[in-house]
Amino acid sequence: MPALVIVIGYCLGSIPFGLLLTKLGGAGDVRTIGSGNIGATNVLRTGRKGLAAGTLLLDALKGALAVWLGARLLPDGGAVLAGVPALIGHCYPLWLRFQGGKGVATMLGIALMLAWPVGLVFALVWLGATAAFRISSVGGMSAAISAPIAAWLLGLAALLPAFAAMALLVLWRHRLNIGRLLRGEEARIGASRS
Repeated sequence: MPALVIVIGYCLGSIPFGLLLTKLGGAGDVRTIGSGNIGATNVLRTGRKGLAAGTLLLDALKGALAVWLGARLLPDGGAVLAGVPALIGHCYPLWLRFQGGKGVATMLGIALMLAWPVGLVFALVWLGATAAFRISSVGGMSAAISAPIAAWLLGLAALLPAFAAMALLVLWRHRLNIGRLLRGEEARIGASRS
């Protein structure tokens, strides 16, 4: 059963909603514009705010659904056992040659289902940092870092390793953004990227 839970989590996480929505919405292949990423921020670069919002929502929901199913199939530890692979699936989907998104929205959904107070902190930090700096990557990375800190402060020691691992994965997926931030070249929200 644990193996099944892991596979279900990975498969749910690997559904590329950004790519599917842009193709179905007539916006083309999102991988050919901007950063080439399949996440909501790059979908926004198509100029289709509705598609970007849909991508964000569905990416969060697939993470939440993976945790929910994992908990139902394996009450003792299944939530984490499905949640972490869901994030891995989003970042490294088999069907897209392991070229996926950066995981922020999916981690939000996972966090809300694993421990809603941590998810709430994640969402508030994401919105606050994004609004303050107007740089999507800063908001996403700040939110990811906030999750294990919130879990620790809230006394959720059992979830701390999972949140720490997911935060590290999100940071790893943002490594190019970190380089651009250090060079002062990271794009701000609303700016076009060649």
